[in-house]
Amino acid sequence: MSFDGSFTHAMVQELGQALTTGRVSKINQPYANEVVLTIRANSHNYPILLSANPTYARIQVTQIPYVNPPVPTNFTMILRKYLQGAILKNITQVANDRVVHLQFTSRNELGDQQDLLLIIEIMARHSNVILVDGAEGKILDAIKHVGSDQNRYRLLLPGAQYINPPKQDLTDPFAGPRPDLADTLRDFPNQEVLAQTLQHQYQGLGKDTVAALATALHQPGDVAQHFRDFFATFDAPQPTLTISPKGKTSFTAFPYPAEGSTQQTAATLSELLDTYYQDKAERDRVQQQGSVLIRVVRNELKKNRTKLKKLQRTLADTENADEYRIKGEILTTYLHQVKRGETSVSLPNFYDDNKPLKIALSNQLSPNQNAQKYFKRYQKAKNAVIYVNEQLKITQANVDYFDNIMAQIELAAPKDLVDIRLELQQGGYLRDHDHLKKSKKQRRQKVSKPDRFTASDGTKISVGKNNLQNDQLSLHTAKRTDIWLHVKDMPGSHVIIHADNPSEATILEAANLAAYFSKGRESSNVPVDYLPVKRLHKPNGAKPGYVIFTGQRTVYVTPESSLVEKLADN
Repeated sequence: MSFDGSFTHAMVQELGQALTTGRVSKINQPYANEVVLTIRANSHNYPILLSANPTYARIQVTQIPYVNPPVPTNFTMILRKYLQGAILKNITQVANDRVVHLQFTSRNELGDQQDLLLIIEIMARHSNVILVDGAEGKILDAIKHVGSDQNRYRLLLPGAQYINPPKQDLTDPFAGPRPDLADTLRDFPNQEVLAQTLQHQYQGLGKDTVAALATALHQPGDVAQHFRDFFATFDAPQPTLTISPKGKTSFTAFPYPAEGSTQQTAATLSELLDTYYQDKAERDRVQQQGSVLIRVVRNELKKNRTKLKKLQRTLADTENADEYRIKGEILTTYLHQVKRGETSVSLPNFYDDNKPLKIALSNQLSPNQNAQKYFKRYQKAKNAVIYVNEQLKITQANVDYFDNIMAQIELAAPKDLVDIRLELQQGGYLRDHDHLKKSKKQRRQKVSKPDRFTASDGTKISVGKNNLQNDQLSLHTAKRTDIWLHVKDMPGSHVIIHADNPSEATILEAANLAAYFSKGRESSNVPVDYLPVKRLHKPNGAKPGYVIFTGQRTVYVTPESSLVEKLADN
């Protein structure tokens, strides 16, 4: 389901009960369109996510970890100036719209009390987070600035008067049913048509909510009471994640009718959204923050694949080298029969039962010069074979390397992009724009630590998420007797079992991690090689993450996200 007005109503109730009278203790903006306010309430810290992401706009308490940028944005500094230490007085929703007001009270620089509004508008690509002076209604700042060239109805710029989004002439369903509800049900007995009609009569109803409402109204009994009972459920939600037979997930404030689907419940609406958005939002954040890295890697892949095709064509041409030699030798043997100025000549081929062989000639060269030209082409083609084979090997290695990098970006969390960026800078593929501002000592960057997991029997397992982590883990951190794992013949993470004689169950669990953190995540029966670390070797000059090994054994596993979560929780 979308984050519609009715779900917003339920979320506002949940947040209001937990956060009212709480104090703002931290303010961060980890991502371009998202702010996290940590509110201390009832002896507990609540990280409140206000997301103006065009695809995943929402408000919730989140437990998903995030990484702050090294330098806070201007919007973050404005929020800290006005809201640091402020008390949350109330959380309200405008009608049943996707607009939420967080009302704060704080002290200004003179010590006088001031009222402030932090407004989140959840409206797809028009979503925004806006800080407003409660007394004057003036905008102090917004996470997205919107000028008159983008919106003629209202400005969303510092100093402008805040104007509510355009109001729709629709009924708030939480105020009760319209008097004509029974007539509407009678006039539109078809559930789908009834749902479309209700959506144009009542404020803030998404397609799945209005479909569930239409189903409820078709039940025997008092229609108006069915309507009131349906919306009363949003005040006592049962957070539900629905998984369709095709694997598509959706979230609702309580179970909606869904034939053939499986449903899971969560303790709170915020926990439900964390479950639903964790992977989707992470992918989106990686795409946004890693856009430069993705572009660089794609360009390198395109360049090397083009070069690979050219080299393969050149190698195919060199296979004709013997043809040049034969023509040169035949011309040399029958020079007396070749006349200057001819463009071609047909001579007996003594390598093929003296069958006539037509040989192209240059009319600008003498017969002997034409023969020498063929010998030169033969020698050039022969010499090219060695060079082309060397270049083919190098270029194929580059293609494999950048394929590996792209797979790591696809599997990365936002925090993993730092190491990937560093690796591309060290390789000379990405320019370090900060090199003029920072000294060499300051620019030295430590490689982040690999992810840690614990097997069912308590054995520690480490997983490298990028090439720099992989090198550090496999070649420097792991003991020679530890067990190393990697998916067979595809990009993936290096996995280390920190034990010299792990159980078969632990090997299978570690192999599951190796398969999950690889390009084979969505596959079944993925082959995973494993061997002691002492059998690993990194060739001189090899790219980061590349190792060779012998004496491996192979197991086959199917990646399971539930097992990965369990091993992480352990």
